[in-house]
Amino acid sequence: MSDSSLNTVADDSSDPRSTAGLAAGRSTTAAALDAADPLAHVRERFLLPDGVIYLDGNSLGALPAGVPEALRDAVHRQWGTDLIRSWNANDWWGAPARIGDRIGALIGAAPGRVVCGDSTSIQIFNAIAGALRLRPGRGVVLADPDSFPTDLYLADSIAGLLGAEVRRVPVGEAAEVLRADGDSIAVIAYNHVDYRSGELRDLPGLTAAAHAAGALALWDLCHSAGAFPIDLDAHDVDLAVGCGYKYLSGGPGAPAFVYVAERHIAAFEPALTGWHGHANPFGMEAGYTPAPGIERARIGTPPLLSMLALEAALDAYDGVSMAEVRAKGLALTDLFIACVGDLGLETLTPIEHARRGSQVAVRHPEAHAVMAALIDRGVIGDVRPPDVLRFGFNPLYIGHADVVEAARVLGDILETGAYKEARYAVRSTVT
Repeated sequence: MSDSSLNTVADDSSDPRSTAGLAAGRSTTAAALDAADPLAHVRERFLLPDGVIYLDGNSLGALPAGVPEALRDAVHRQWGTDLIRSWNANDWWGAPARIGDRIGALIGAAPGRVVCGDSTSIQIFNAIAGALRLRPGRGVVLADPDSFPTDLYLADSIAGLLGAEVRRVPVGEAAEVLRADGDSIAVIAYNHVDYRSGELRDLPGLTAAAHAAGALALWDLCHSAGAFPIDLDAHDVDLAVGCGYKYLSGGPGAPAFVYVAERHIAAFEPALTGWHGHANPFGMEAGYTPAPGIERARIGTPPLLSMLALEAALDAYDGVSMAEVRAKGLALTDLFIACVGDLGLETLTPIEHARRGSQVAVRHPEAHAVMAALIDRGVIGDVRPPDVLRFGFNPLYIGHADVVEAARVLGDILETGAYKEARYAVRSTVT
């Protein structure tokens, strides 16, 4: 078939079998959903480039409109004019706890249980080590073999330092292992949403199973914080960590956060103890005495410019109901799953709402080339090995029409074979 005949088929919206025909059939549904969307106005709180459908907010969130001015003020006035006085005059010192409380409101944590600062890796390291110290005599960490690699690397590192053991147990088998061998398990450390498939794990059920065995539950919220309600306090979670740069849209390398349940804070002992977590940091004492509250989880001087960018980014959630965010996220992913189903593609993401995060994973044997072609056409997602196209749907700035258009472009690329062009065979460093 010639290129011209392929284009004719793709452009013939009167043919319900064509890419355009399928998209046209979904467009009416999308328009009705967008017209009734209670979060439609929130899109204006983000600076999205023209001609781009951004479906990679589960990796790096889009730029919130308030961030550039916040950074300008932080650089020119706070740093440039107020200089070191800003630690007091602009409350730089209070930023980790202040921002932590704002994140806490989105993940179901009362004030004083979340602190922000340092990287996700450092927060995971400290949280796992702290969990092991909270359960002396128990030396096993349960971790999913399919966890995001950093979680496993860090767990192995801590195990080597503290003489613990990391048992790689798939999340579906964790409850049974806890029942059979719970006496040795100190903590379960699982990702709330699987980074590759978008599967949402049973946080309440596995947390309860851990507690029944006398173990603690530590959850990595990197792919769930800001995407839907989590309710850490209500579900009796012990510890949680998460990043600030995905759904929270704090910017590249935005600082991470750690949650410690109120009942554990007084006994929580991080592995890394820096002067910002000291009870009297400006006393410059030689010995370490932890701060009495969640600020004991602070370590060193936080990256203030990134902290203030994240704080400004969180303004996008002002007046937003997390229940509405969840409802829209499910509607967006429902629609996309239906659209890729029209194209005959396999979806890894669970169909059941209770088991789905806010992303959709689609399989294709030439995933890298397909995504490169999509990005070239203004639809931005990413790829995870071996053959997974990932599409993240941030309900704050993605609409239902975006979903249908993204699927139409995907279908056209597959139908025309555009992804087979030689230029798309070259893989970028970051995928």
